[in-house]
Amino acid sequence: MKFLIVDDSSTMRRIICNSVKTLGDVEIVEAGDGVEGLAAFEKNPDCTMILTDWNMPNMNGLAFLTKVRETNKDIPIVMITTEAEKQNVVTAIKAGANNYIVKPFTPDVLKEKISPLL
Repeated sequence: MKFLIVDDSSTMRRIICNSVKTLGDVEIVEAGDGVEGLAAFEKNPDCTMILTDWNMPNMNGLAFLTKVRETNKDIPIVMITTEAEKQNVVTAIKAGANNYIVKPFTPDVLKEKISPLL
C-alpha cells in the first residue's frame, strides 16, 4: 500500500505516518501543502490512499481534494482537520472526501476510518 500524506505540520505528518505504519507494509509519500501534494500525486499515481489536512498554506486541503477529483474519482481521500463543524464535514464529503477525521485523534480512530476504504 502507498499513502500520500499532505499536511503543513511536519509533526502532524509524523504522527499520521506512525499511525499508518501500524496497518502493515506501507510506503509513505509526504507533502507540505496542496501544491506539493498535487506534484507528489502526479509522480506517484499508484497511491492507495490520500490523507490530507484542510488548513494549509498555498493550497488548502479542500482545493487539493477538488483538484485530485478532477483527474481521479476513485482514490480514497480522507480529510484530517481541526474543522469539526458539521457544515465543513458536509462540504468535504460533497467535494469528494471519502471520510473525515477531526484532530486530535488516536491511531485507533485513524485505523477505524481508513480500513474500510482499503
